[in-house]
Amino acid sequence: LSPTLSRRYQQSNNSITMTRYSVEPDAEVPHSKSRGSHLRVHFKHCREIVHHIQGMPASKASKFLEDVLERKAIVPFTKYTGGIGRKAMAKQCNAPGDKGRWPVKATAVVRDLLSNAVANGESKGLDSDKLYISHAQCNRAPPGRRRTYRAHGRIGKYASQPAHIEIILTEKKDDVEKASDDEGEGARGKKITKKMAAKKRFVKVGGA
Repeated sequence: LSPTLSRRYQQSNNSITMTRYSVEPDAEVPHSKSRGSHLRVHFKHCREIVHHIQGMPASKASKFLEDVLERKAIVPFTKYTGGIGRKAMAKQCNAPGDKGRWPVKATAVVRDLLSNAVANGESKGLDSDKLYISHAQCNRAPPGRRRTYRAHGRIGKYASQPAHIEIILTEKKDDVEKASDDEGEGARGKKITKKMAAKKRFVKVGGA
């Protein structure tokens, strides 16, 4: 290696630390994790499922995945839309477009990972009703390479597109009640004009 490349290689080795998850949440925040590697399900299906359930409460996401398996709900496809047909059910989702599918195999795998993350949270003493999906990510895994036989003695590639999936659940904090604001503007306060607010800020100096 040249001196420049060797310096870059040393700098990259010093700065990179291998981690199992792409995001490491704060240790003080109660959370639970679950991940799967080299899963034999289509990466594009998993990406659309994971993208849709991110931010959902764990119970709501689990119900959604069960409904997809029973075709009562649909997974909206927003990124990988080539060849995906339009579905009337996809208009019910808060997502752009009206393309969607019911990827049963990938949905079952994500559902199992989510239930595993919930079980991990319960074993750590977390309240399952307060858990929500703070992080959900799907990465492309190395393709499984096979071959198929074509006409005229040719051979074509026959590859699968597996996926890595990771889910992190975080316990939602209790809502804090807003303090009463009877004098000024607020949730229960009376609206005041700019002139009145300026008069309140004005401080008299000296005698009357």
